[in-house]
Amino acid sequence: MKALKYIVFFLLILIIGLAIYIAVQPNNYEFSRSRIINAPKQLLFNEVNDYKNWPQFSPWIEKEPNAALNYGEKTSGVDGSYSWLGDILGEGNMTTTAVNKDQSINQQIKFIKPFESQSDISWTFKDTTGGTKVTWNMKGKQDFMTKMYTTFKGSIEDNTAPDFERGLFKLDSIVVKSMQIYDVKVDGITEYGGGFYMFKTTSANGANISQIMGKQYGEIMTFMSKNNIKQSGMPFTIYNEMNTENGNIIMSQAIPVQNKVDITLGSEVLCGYIPKTRTLKTTLKGNYTNLPVAWKTAMAYLKDNNLEQSDAKPFEIYQNDPGNFPNPADWVTEVYIPIKE
Repeated sequence: MKALKYIVFFLLILIIGLAIYIAVQPNNYEFSRSRIINAPKQLLFNEVNDYKNWPQFSPWIEKEPNAALNYGEKTSGVDGSYSWLGDILGEGNMTTTAVNKDQSINQQIKFIKPFESQSDISWTFKDTTGGTKVTWNMKGKQDFMTKMYTTFKGSIEDNTAPDFERGLFKLDSIVVKSMQIYDVKVDGITEYGGGFYMFKTTSANGANISQIMGKQYGEIMTFMSKNNIKQSGMPFTIYNEMNTENGNIIMSQAIPVQNKVDITLGSEVLCGYIPKTRTLKTTLKGNYTNLPVAWKTAMAYLKDNNLEQSDAKPFEIYQNDPGNFPNPADWVTEVYIPIKE
């Protein structure tokens, strides 16, 4: 009997000691994981901001892809929400509480089952060398039941941080893959309407063409702004000479204008004119890095259909502004090769 009392007393001390140990654990927790992703922050922000995209990169939904997901009336921006119910995931919901466009997203996550808890989630997107630094942060308070759970199962960070790392890895893979999608279509023979344009001519090679183009367009637009010349269409590039052996080219960056512009002597920005021209039109939807494929496809079409290129210079028109389309897969370029009648 006395031995039983000692056992009960020992167990009581053990329980009290354990309760005290649990009670003195930190009341708050916070941790984060980051990854540098070679993609524009606007694109990454948009992917995370809409809960309908979460099944693609969520590490938790990956564990139970058949879990029931329900979306709120809004799925992106402030008050966007979704909820889940599953055997592995349990039950819970997430709501967006604040958004700073292309910079940060704040969310509140609530777990209902297997036990109730609530945490604050935040995402930040910062330009850095090599792309965008994406940081996924979680913080909250620990009640006694949560402290007891983490005492035996490991801290919230120990249990959740690996999921954050997995989620960031999947986000990286999905977004980068989406940027690589492209399509080339030969639209056929069409008449280009022609017109006046402001232009500036330079030389380049395959290694520096993008940087030079950007500089050229900047100088043309500055000239047009200073002289109150209005743009009447999308920018394009005329290829005056193309050396396929060494990759060197002489090109003119151009911006359409409504009427002829008289230019003072010595100006590097000039006014040109393209007459109505019979052309083979080919459209690329995708990153400009795929333009060689579009040109190769167009040239092959000429050969296969016994079409002969005329003496007029070929050109390509950039039909949308990359600044408004963060995903290169959405960029549209039209390639025009003038052909003989």
